[in-house]
Amino acid sequence: MMATRNEIRPVELLRPNEPEPVREPERKTEPESPPAGAGRAGRRMLGLGALIILLGAVGYGGWRHYQLHTEVIATAEQARDSVPSVLTAPVRASALTRSVIWPASTQAFAAAEIYARATGYIDKRNVDIGDRVKQADLLAELAVPELDDQISQNEATLNQLRAALEQAQANLKLAQVTWDRDRPLVGEGWATQQQGTVDVQTLKADDAAVSVARANVEAQEKQLATLRQNRDYALVRAPFNGVVTQRNVDVGSLVQGNANTGTFMFEVMQRDVIRVFVYVPQDEAFGVAPGVEAIVRVPEIPTRGFPGKVTRIADALQSGTRTLLTEIDIPNPDDALPPGVYCTVELKIPRETPSLIVPAGAIVFNSDGLNVWVVEDGVARVRHVTVARDFGTTVEVSAGVKDTDQVILNPPVDLTEGHKVKIRQAPPGQMS
Repeated sequence: MMATRNEIRPVELLRPNEPEPVREPERKTEPESPPAGAGRAGRRMLGLGALIILLGAVGYGGWRHYQLHTEVIATAEQARDSVPSVLTAPVRASALTRSVIWPASTQAFAAAEIYARATGYIDKRNVDIGDRVKQADLLAELAVPELDDQISQNEATLNQLRAALEQAQANLKLAQVTWDRDRPLVGEGWATQQQGTVDVQTLKADDAAVSVARANVEAQEKQLATLRQNRDYALVRAPFNGVVTQRNVDVGSLVQGNANTGTFMFEVMQRDVIRVFVYVPQDEAFGVAPGVEAIVRVPEIPTRGFPGKVTRIADALQSGTRTLLTEIDIPNPDDALPPGVYCTVELKIPRETPSLIVPAGAIVFNSDGLNVWVVEDGVARVRHVTVARDFGTTVEVSAGVKDTDQVILNPPVDLTEGHKVKIRQAPPGQMS
């Protein structure tokens, strides 16, 4: 038997030889349709529920908006009425001098290149590179045999000229005696006028001969002095106390004493005082003057500074570099500072206008430029500042604050003009 989807009927067993019973046709069951009034009521209930949910959501949203608005107002009032705690640091007046450091180079106080003034061979050489010498010490001696021969010859000629002068002087004396004896005789007529004329002219000739002989002697003496001076040039001496830094000759070397092509023999440097040359830029040059203190440092001698003072300035800036040539004298008694090295110079330049030092953490940059916040009577005030120099952890300002002002370190971003603040002590080291 077949069963519908809504009911299951039991299966009946047929007996043998029994006719199958006649079955009634099954009736299809149809669902009963609800009444029309019941459907409309359900839809109204559904719409009412949706309306209630919507009104609840709107009410909840309004309540949340009101709650947030209340919280914002409370937060604003709390921020307005709160007194933040800030770190401050005092503004310090800068030192009377400002330190600037520039590259420089050292030179010996005096350096002389010694050339040969006489021509000859090196007979003796008494110094070498690195030797210390004193003024007038003999550095080398030249062998000048030709010059020695000339000196000997001119000395003999001088002796001859001196003898000739003595002879002329004797003749003059004889002529004077003769004229003194003949003059009364000529006047009394015992001697002829001719004799008197001869005596007078002889006296004049002998006097002229003496003048010529004396001039010859003087000329020969000057020539001999020149030769002896040239002979002295064969003795090469140190011009001042110093150190031999170059030697270009040795024993047996031929040197020329020509003024244009003379042989370069030695170089001597005076190192007890070292000159330091530094070019100061225009923005710092107007405070540089003789007497300004300086400290020279060499990278290879990091543990020592060499003090000195500005001794000379060029008084005119170089047009190409806009720098002022400045010279500093450094005492060097122990010869620790060599000439010709690279160094740095720290100049202590006096300040022409006062300036103030402010911690870098107090500087605020915004659309108004560079500013700082200062605390005045427990209230924050903003000040516009002009920065002159930046030292990293601190800056030098020339306007905007005054000495002993308390500036706020790392001010809050929401800090406003006139806001009350409370100062708290900064950790050590943060105030610098």
